[in-house]
Amino acid sequence: MELRQLGRTGLHVSALGLGTMTWGRDTDEIDAAEQLREFVAAGGTLVDTAASYGDGDSESVLGEILRGAVDRRDVQICTKAGVRRSSSGTVVDASRAGLLDSLDASLTRLGTDHVDLFLVQCPDPSTPLVETVSALRHAVTSGRARYVGLSNHTAWQTARAATLLEASGDAELAAVEVEYSLLERGIEREVVPAADELGTGVLAWSPLGRGVLTGKYRHALPADSRGASPHLSGFVETYLDRASSGVVEAVATAADGLGRAPLEVALAWLLARDVASAIVGARTPAQLRASIAALDLELPAAVLHALDDVSAPTLGYPEAR
Repeated sequence: MELRQLGRTGLHVSALGLGTMTWGRDTDEIDAAEQLREFVAAGGTLVDTAASYGDGDSESVLGEILRGAVDRRDVQICTKAGVRRSSSGTVVDASRAGLLDSLDASLTRLGTDHVDLFLVQCPDPSTPLVETVSALRHAVTSGRARYVGLSNHTAWQTARAATLLEASGDAELAAVEVEYSLLERGIEREVVPAADELGTGVLAWSPLGRGVLTGKYRHALPADSRGASPHLSGFVETYLDRASSGVVEAVATAADGLGRAPLEVALAWLLARDVASAIVGARTPAQLRASIAALDLELPAAVLHALDDVSAPTLGYPEAR
């Protein structure tokens, strides 16, 4: 598997990242271990998790696997903090104490003394960005994290955080992790240009449009799919609309013409963009194998252009005039 440089850092990550959002809930430890073994055997390195995934269960499962089935030295762990559950519901907390306490708990669950990449999961409107960035800087200087970044933040927040970290001289904004697929290209308006200018790597989550770009929802709602899951149906429903359907049909048409699966075409399109890694969240080992199979597909220019056109994001002032 190709290793790609993460922005202008010295870190190189696998073109496919392994997402673990379902681990400990929809994916048991046996299937998770099989996924990780096959991922590493295929040359994969980047494993993406978060303290909020299953209230820490995802990290706990990953930690158990790294104590036995897979060597910690063979993977790069990316974890996220800033979202937690409380008695009153989900809480966004990107304060210095919140982030560092969460990171310490993550390290305990993962059974390691550091993560390779530590991200703030989403913006916290109640915490000044300068405080959030100070926690990222401390994560690096204390040895808890090798690199740091943001997830689901705007371009101005990304630029401000990068500027603050650069001024400190101790750390840099290595990555932004954002949703990116043929069904969600909004980051191309400002986040991608900002990342390019700042030398920050882009990690794409949900590169298969939350599973919709596989084509599994074209004619029905499979009973064993995320779309039929009580805790993930709302996550998928976003792309079960008329606009998304046109893109899905274009992907299916391209796949038929190339003799490949829609999933492979969707991933190949994204991997041809300026991204360091596409993070695929496979629920089963078979789903992961299907994603790995896309790595040898290089789309013809005509197909790339056609998919670009059918999925083009709406631009307006000031991005386009």
